[in-house]
Amino acid sequence: MTRPGSNKWLVLCLVCIAQFMVVLDATIVNVALPSIQADLEMAENDLQWVVNAYTLIFGGFLLLGGRAGDLIGRKRVFLAGVVVFTVASLLNAVATTDTFLILARGLQGLGAALVAPAALSILTTTFDEGEDRTKALGIWAAIATGGAAVGLLLGGILVEYLSWPWIFYVNVPVGIAAFAASLRYVPESRADAEHRIFDLPGAVTVTAGLIVLVYGIVNVQEQGWTSAATLGFFAAAIVLLTAFVLIELRQRAPLVRLGVFRIRPLRAANVSMLLVASGLFAMFFFNTLYVQRVLGYSPLEAGLAFLPVTVGIGIGAGLSQPLVKRLGIRTTSTIGMTLATIGMLLLTTSDRDGSYLSDVLLGLGPVSVGMGLTFVPVTLLATSGIEGRDAGLASGLFNTSQQVGGALGLAILSTLAVDRTEDFLGGLPGAPTAADQGQALVNGFHAAYVGGAAFFLGGIVVMLTLLKRSDEAQVDTDRPLTEMAA
Repeated sequence: MTRPGSNKWLVLCLVCIAQFMVVLDATIVNVALPSIQADLEMAENDLQWVVNAYTLIFGGFLLLGGRAGDLIGRKRVFLAGVVVFTVASLLNAVATTDTFLILARGLQGLGAALVAPAALSILTTTFDEGEDRTKALGIWAAIATGGAAVGLLLGGILVEYLSWPWIFYVNVPVGIAAFAASLRYVPESRADAEHRIFDLPGAVTVTAGLIVLVYGIVNVQEQGWTSAATLGFFAAAIVLLTAFVLIELRQRAPLVRLGVFRIRPLRAANVSMLLVASGLFAMFFFNTLYVQRVLGYSPLEAGLAFLPVTVGIGIGAGLSQPLVKRLGIRTTSTIGMTLATIGMLLLTTSDRDGSYLSDVLLGLGPVSVGMGLTFVPVTLLATSGIEGRDAGLASGLFNTSQQVGGALGLAILSTLAVDRTEDFLGGLPGAPTAADQGQALVNGFHAAYVGGAAFFLGGIVVMLTLLKRSDEAQVDTDRPLTEMAA
């Protein structure tokens, strides 16, 4: 809860600014990659790590960041994350070698892993369950999902008119301002835990397990799903995560209380978010490639092409608030994921000689509105009714589902796209022309869009099967969800 005299809406504004930076940096580099590659003379295989280094560390440290906030103090961890993220942004901007840039991106991911779960847990402990929290989460969801689209636009503007280091420089003044204001206005809170022992073995095994898992996922496109390296990474991840579970079962003060997974709404929210993120991340990635490599857009034009996504997400998030009250969480999120599925299938009508209105915007519209309708109820489901001692843990789990889902979906759908592209080129009687190359890319993108639609459909199935109406009806009451876990 907020301390006397603190303004909860100001607190929301401050944590949303920090979260916006985190989400922004997951996509802002996409349109800058060609410039970064040329300036730092990076090899094609190394370029992916400008994105993957961020994802790898971000996904690996989220659970640790969330639990640290519960035990050490959410404001303290949040401020530490803002500092790390801001310093790392400056280091990225001044990087003169590819190795330095990749390492700095990893440090930036660590800062994000501290900021994201702490910010969400500050929000959920500041706003009581009910109408105010639903409104706050609507704003949060619009920021969290819209930031990805804004990242593409802002990245295009900065690269077009300045240079690629400015995509990192912009974080520095924003980070400093966010730190100064949060230091004064954000209230401190932490779990009322009987034991404040830090579970070091659990922290090491879960963090290492998640990092190895995400590394294996993002490396699939280069190594292949059945390569010895990929299977080795997945086997190592299983061993580490199994060891983590065994450690947590025996710990007096575990990093992750495994009993939290008995909460049905939390399970439904996290599994559905993993699937939704798998489709959403891929949608941004492949549409960015389509408008630049097929339609020939400049970085600025590519960024502007995604501006309607931000508007659509805002519309969906705004509509979701009254719909959740009238129709419920299951129905609202199902409508959202259905719209997103339709949008992804409409993207499969895109053509090598296509246009923005008929081949891009026609699909982006339903996807963006659908995501706005989905993120609010799913976030509400993942954070409502959680005991105060587990607020950071719940936030860390939710963010982990989003990041691991995004990495997994991108790896799977990239593999599908590449295979379809290579099959088309391999079936040609002679050397491919420029038109053939373009058509091959489009065919690959179509395979990815169908896969993304399948992920959204999977989210619908999870929401309808894992979430019972008795759970849904009690999400916004004061009754703890642990009473419903049986």
